[in-house]
Amino acid sequence: MAAGVARARHFAPLAARSPIISRDDSEGHRLGRGGWLRAAVLGANDGIVSTAALLVGVAAAASDHRQVMLSGVAALVAGAMSMAAGEYVSVSSQADAERADLARETAELAADPDGEAAELAGIYRDRGLDDTTATRVAAQLMAHDALAAHARDELGMHDATAARPIEAALASALAFAGGAGLPLLVAALVPLAVLGWAVTGGALAFLGLLGLVGARLGGAPAGRATLRVLFWGAMAMAASALVGRLFGAVV
Repeated sequence: MAAGVARARHFAPLAARSPIISRDDSEGHRLGRGGWLRAAVLGANDGIVSTAALLVGVAAAASDHRQVMLSGVAALVAGAMSMAAGEYVSVSSQADAERADLARETAELAADPDGEAAELAGIYRDRGLDDTTATRVAAQLMAHDALAAHARDELGMHDATAARPIEAALASALAFAGGAGLPLLVAALVPLAVLGWAVTGGALAFLGLLGLVGARLGGAPAGRATLRVLFWGAMAMAASALVGRLFGAVV
């Protein structure tokens, strides 16, 4: 069990939604937004960058505006479905691992409650409590809800960061579609001759806004987040445009 506990502490695993693990959101902390915010920002960023890069690359090689638009729509649909499937599978795998950890912990509590109480007290001693206080706290928490205490303090599981596959899948798919729709809208409004430049400029503006909004929602420095998404987005679109011009083929 020690190896599993060490792994759980190191990677800070997310907990499956469960009535045994809860938190009070009344203070407005941003940690509870972590799951859906990560998926939404990732999806929107990927939607803007991948679709804009595809449009720029196709526009650099194609002579038909309709061909460019069809490529972009196909990228939007395929990308949104791929993001949803990927998020659901990956987060479901994490949730399965968490449920297995909880089941194992339940069995250990039933087999050796005294040993588990001593283990919990040791955790509190490591956090700075004296022996007497650590033992009393462990005993009281074990009496109240032993599994919740071990899930939270031994395995690092919290409802605020729980694995929610459906929520993550929907957030990723919707965010990708919304992000991909922005460069598509720009492409639909401009002629083919300036489509590459217009989509690139629009995509960079959208990425900058996404970085700003994501930073504000997550409470992070806005400047660093904005520059990060702008830099990597520009690199992706530049590479795609270069491939389109060098090979004169749809990429």
